[in-house]
Amino acid sequence: MGRRFLKLSATGAALTLNGLRPLPGSNPLAVPSFFGGWLTSELAPHNLAVTVGATAARLARKRGRLDRDDLLSLGLNAVSVAGLLVLIRQGMRSGDVVEQALTQGLQDDYVARLDPAPDKADLATPWRQVLMPWEVKHPDVKRVHDIPYTDDADDKRLRLDIYHPREPGERRPVIIQIHGGGWVIGKKEEQGLPLMTHLAARGWVCVAPNYPLSPKATWPDHLVALKRAVAWTREHIADYGGDPSFIAVTGGSAGGHLAALVALTPDDPSYQPGFEDADTSVQACVPFYGAYDLANVLQTKAGDQRLDYFLARMVFKTQDRAVFESATPLLHVRPDAPPFFVIHGAHDSLAPVEEARELVRRLREVSKEPVVYAELPGAQHAFDVFHSIRSAHVIRGVERFLRWVHADRSAARV
Repeated sequence: MGRRFLKLSATGAALTLNGLRPLPGSNPLAVPSFFGGWLTSELAPHNLAVTVGATAARLARKRGRLDRDDLLSLGLNAVSVAGLLVLIRQGMRSGDVVEQALTQGLQDDYVARLDPAPDKADLATPWRQVLMPWEVKHPDVKRVHDIPYTDDADDKRLRLDIYHPREPGERRPVIIQIHGGGWVIGKKEEQGLPLMTHLAARGWVCVAPNYPLSPKATWPDHLVALKRAVAWTREHIADYGGDPSFIAVTGGSAGGHLAALVALTPDDPSYQPGFEDADTSVQACVPFYGAYDLANVLQTKAGDQRLDYFLARMVFKTQDRAVFESATPLLHVRPDAPPFFVIHGAHDSLAPVEEARELVRRLREVSKEPVVYAELPGAQHAFDVFHSIRSAHVIRGVERFLRWVHADRSAARV
């Protein structure tokens, strides 16, 4: 039993250290490092409770008669506890980081535009949600399943879900949530649920589309389908209480990449075959931990590996550099880009943070609209998939950003 406890303690300490210092994307073990670091970081309070509880139970069972293995286990658990406390602190700091980003990217008194103003509950850590990370349903939110957004009603990859308040209403702001999954996996029901539930409970209409996946689909099939989803939303969302004049777009990972391209290629006929006249513009973009350099214009080792061993073979199915560049948000920045709120983890093992920094730099050079950037200390990829300290603060910050943009657009229309 003592040897087993030692092994568990060593595993816990290793996972905690990996959460604090995960491997970079260029490392062959980056993917397992991501999974371990992601779950350890975002579930740090739960891991802390398990570690403390197991240690207390072991001490009670041994009644002070500790052998060498016990002492080693206690030392490893002490390391885990210290590291988990650091991870919890990093998660709580995300609230300050997001608020500072909003203040710098919008204006010092941006909150003055928000009606009602954020209260203490909006700015505090919602511990009940944090302690129940996978409980995302809300009694005030209704979900409508599997609505076709093209004429092909039988293709499940061309359907969307809508989350909206149960109470009747109209002209509510709209946001489209694009799932990630490396362009090859993923479903609309699996990602963005904490964000959509939070927004829908506060008066937003949220749209979650599926889209064609590689290797069956080839670029730009993914983007073309999502532009059809935008066009469908603009035409039909009023039936669900939404305002077709205000549509924001968000998404994580591959969804962040696609959200950025939706925002940066409005009404581009090359991505709208057969519906060239449809309005596919959006009024705001909030990409989470996206991939923004698919052509590897930054010439990084991780970008080179991603392009040569995955994208060119699975997503693009070509060696044509023009195709790579067409899928690279860094090369699509434009003066009339909508307001952006770019969110990325400083410890992301799958999507290098350097790409987010470069997207923000290029947008700020040319865009006439606000560009907000929050780089979250200690955050891994996919940190917002379920409720956590970090995701709760980020989601509430995203709501404040979107409300500010919506208020700004509403004032401009008056």
